[in-house]
Amino acid sequence: MEYVYAALLLHKLGKEVNEENVKSVVAAAGAEVDESKIKSLVASLNGVDIAKELESASLVAAAPAGAPAEGGASGAEEKKEEKPKEEKKEAAAEGLSALFG
Repeated sequence: MEYVYAALLLHKLGKEVNEENVKSVVAAAGAEVDESKIKSLVASLNGVDIAKELESASLVAAAPAGAPAEGGASGAEEKKEEKPKEEKKEAAAEGLSALFG
């Protein structure tokens, strides 16, 4: 997890997220450096717009849990409508977990 935090910190500071910079941040934090994890993270983030992914993650987290449907829909109809939203949230969360390991 410290590697993800290092990448987020580098992104926030406007620095390039590369192996050397991630290694420096992790070492400066006093954690043990695992070269293979750093290489894997940097390879996973290659070509990814971190700002866009963070914005998407914020939108998923800020979405209401289960707003009631308008128009007097029955309970069965409400559940049918909620399921696709939950699947979309799960798919977005799975994408982020793959991104940040």
